[in-house]
Amino acid sequence: MRVLVVVLALAALTVSASAQTAPQRIARGALRVENVPETPVEISERLRQYVNTRSAGFADWLPGGGVLITTRFGDTVQLHRVDRPMGARTQLTFFDERISAAALRPGGEQIFFARDVGGNERFGGYLLDPASGRARQLTEPDSRNEGFVWSDDGAGIAWSYVPAAAPNYDIYVARPGEGAASRVLAGEGALYPRDFSPDGTKLLVQRIISISESQLFVLDLASGATTPITPELTVAYNGGEFTADGRAIITVSNEGSQFRGLVRVDLAGGARQMLTPGLNWDVEGFDLSQDGRVIAYAVNQAGRSSLRLMDARTLQPLPAPDLPPGIVGGLGFDPAGRRLGFSLDSATAPGDVYSWEWRARRLTRWTQSETGGIPAASFVEPELISWPSFDGLEISGFLYRPRTPGPHPVIVQIHGGPENQFRPGFSPTIQYWVNELGVAVIAPNVRGSDGYGSDFLGLDNGPLREDSVRDIGALLDWIDAQANLDKNRVVVYGGSYGGYMVLASMTHYNDRLAGAVDIVGISNFATFLENTSGYRRDLRRAEYGDERDPEMRAVFDRISPLNNIARINKPMLIVHGFNDPRVPVSEAEQVLAAVRRNGGDPWLMIAMNEGHGFTRRENQAAQREAETLFFQRVLRLN
Repeated sequence: MRVLVVVLALAALTVSASAQTAPQRIARGALRVENVPETPVEISERLRQYVNTRSAGFADWLPGGGVLITTRFGDTVQLHRVDRPMGARTQLTFFDERISAAALRPGGEQIFFARDVGGNERFGGYLLDPASGRARQLTEPDSRNEGFVWSDDGAGIAWSYVPAAAPNYDIYVARPGEGAASRVLAGEGALYPRDFSPDGTKLLVQRIISISESQLFVLDLASGATTPITPELTVAYNGGEFTADGRAIITVSNEGSQFRGLVRVDLAGGARQMLTPGLNWDVEGFDLSQDGRVIAYAVNQAGRSSLRLMDARTLQPLPAPDLPPGIVGGLGFDPAGRRLGFSLDSATAPGDVYSWEWRARRLTRWTQSETGGIPAASFVEPELISWPSFDGLEISGFLYRPRTPGPHPVIVQIHGGPENQFRPGFSPTIQYWVNELGVAVIAPNVRGSDGYGSDFLGLDNGPLREDSVRDIGALLDWIDAQANLDKNRVVVYGGSYGGYMVLASMTHYNDRLAGAVDIVGISNFATFLENTSGYRRDLRRAEYGDERDPEMRAVFDRISPLNNIARINKPMLIVHGFNDPRVPVSEAEQVLAAVRRNGGDPWLMIAMNEGHGFTRRENQAAQREAETLFFQRVLRLN
């Protein structure tokens, strides 16, 4: 499955000098807002262009040689087909809810897709018959299902199933047209099927313990027996595919290295062969052609992708396209192994679908996504910057500079995860801030970010959490020294774990910041872990620490922003999706109440039909409008 990345969104909250009573919460459609003023027409009209930029993602190859893509023409992302390069996009699904994954049934015309309701992430799997336009559900209603994979012959499809409150995943297999799905593995922990063996009798399964540790094993579908194929070490694996003869698997692993590379594992003897030796960057994704002859893989080099191909037998490089700097995703060979489909976006161009014919050395563009009528030449390319932190560790990030004279106010955008990495893909939001508001944007990759090696990834774990907050303090020192940046007009902005970083930065550096934007943020690690959905609680404990441990609980009590809210007296923005299964809306509500007790009068925006961030166009537009008004106020923009 090529799963779409859902972009977090925000809305706004400011703190004023006095607030005796809670303001009335006003309904604006599905939005519940407090203190958010009406938006002037000239702002909403210009913002509408940025909100209406589109991107297209590669999902699969279609019979006849066309491509299945995901893009948005209405309010949510849906499935479309494109039968020839740069041809018309024909919409196939018309749901109110987003499509989050899609793939063609091998050997047929049916299309599998997944979607949830209102951002609740209880993804259901559906099979669409293009001839009739009807879709039927394969999964149990109102349950979370993910990690869908087809067998090579299209006879079976496997996936993970977990009730929202449960910690353990099961594996199910359905054979569409042959009755109901059956459970093939009652699991322990977070399990995902990765691939069927070529003969369809076995499944490659991955158990994820944390981003730094996982295990792979083979499940025999007839007997239910499982065979481990990876050592019991603290090693990370990322996906995997059987070789064409079924005797080995190809996977991505950091075993014996700081970085994740391609590895071939022999199933009979367990012998391992590193396919990308000496690669000091992470392999971020790969695909093996169905005949097993060619491997395509993308390498994350300081946030940008390098697309490479190799002969799977000789390990010699094969011709690869010369791509502009950007981010590559959704790699997928056609059944003949001659064409590689993928998505590509960059800081100055939205995502589009391409293919590469490696024998003919021909790169083909299939889509050209609109930019809301805004000239692409106006978009700004970021520069890679770095600065020393409090302990001498070098931290890096991306700086977007306005073309206007400075000194410029600054938005520090902190990514979530915490194991994510800010990468300079296309962001209409950042481009709007830079071009329309004249604000510089810095997106740091603090310690604990992915992409910089295993040691760097673990530097914020457990009791080390606030070291990453100190990296933001060091960034503020760097901003102070830049003549073209205004140190007195800096706002911190972030979502999910980035929301925690925003709140924590305010408790540490309130006097150095003009305001903050908290998006679906964690305000107290203990309450977050107690209330997050059960299927992800153990995964988060592996990163943050276990709130049931008295010593770790004491650390949470000390560092949680909710317990230090009295240190904050600057304007703040809060936004949340009411259906958020990851960071419950209660995290936002308790920050709201604490800010009021502290004498603040925040703006608030809660979307009743969203989850972990806003995905609907009308909500995104309202959120962008509110944040614009907030930035104008706190950054004193003209």
